[in-house]
Amino acid sequence: MDWNEEIKEFIIFLKLEKAVSVNTISAYTADLEKFCSFLQEKGLLLSPDKIDMKVLESFLLHISTENLSARTQARTISGIRSFFRYLQIEDKIEDDPTELLEFPKIGRKLPDVLTLMEIDQIEAAIDLSKPEGHRNKAMIETMYSCGLRVSELINLKYSETFFEEAFIRIVGKGNKERLIPISPKAIKEIKFYEEKYRNHIDIKKPYADFIFLNRRGKSLSRVMVFTIVKQLAKLAGIHKTISPHTFRHSFATHLIEGGADLRAVQEMLGHESILTTEIYTHIDREYLREAILQFHPRGK
Repeated sequence: MDWNEEIKEFIIFLKLEKAVSVNTISAYTADLEKFCSFLQEKGLLLSPDKIDMKVLESFLLHISTENLSARTQARTISGIRSFFRYLQIEDKIEDDPTELLEFPKIGRKLPDVLTLMEIDQIEAAIDLSKPEGHRNKAMIETMYSCGLRVSELINLKYSETFFEEAFIRIVGKGNKERLIPISPKAIKEIKFYEEKYRNHIDIKKPYADFIFLNRRGKSLSRVMVFTIVKQLAKLAGIHKTISPHTFRHSFATHLIEGGADLRAVQEMLGHESILTTEIYTHIDREYLREAILQFHPRGK
């Protein structure tokens, strides 16, 4: 059993059967390359079917000395575990050697959440005298209104919007489709952006269906959106750690605090597991206390 051949087939499996993102495939490939390099350094000329728990524990000890965070170590183990699970599914190995492998303990890191006032402050910091100002305001409002990932925002197309019904269709991770309500305010800001900016630029043919464009008439990059958000947060005097994802997290948090059902939020965020949604929905202790007092039979 050859490592290179098995890794190639694993990548094909991820693309065709699991439909995982390009970023996930790159991460898993890097994890396996790291593991193969470790085997070579230690002179362990073992094929994938000869790997056992002892070798894996030795690898864990090795990466723990590389000053990697617990989160990075856990992600590396996850990539290797996925590979061996694939081998077992394909009947290439009888037992999964990673089954009893323990992940490093990591805390549940919750990103900062913006209040509604802070979101308004960020939007107020936008210079609407500049043509791109209306675009930036429409992007901020759409991210917050719909809880979009940055990749979903920059790939949002007119053919996927149903403004009369106040819905947009998103193709998220794993090519999974979901319908998300869009607020009247977000729709209004998109219309302003079209009038003040989009209708006045030379739009390149391949990007005619994309809603958010740069001044050259092409789709925006992830980096550009990150830069815009960081600059606006600074102008607004907000000292939290802000990224485009902060608006997605704030969207989920505000829904939960407003009484939305966790399953509905899960559906709108496009999470496969409800546990992932729970990580994104930070609810402060005071809100929990009030909810218990209001709804629990013994709280009355």
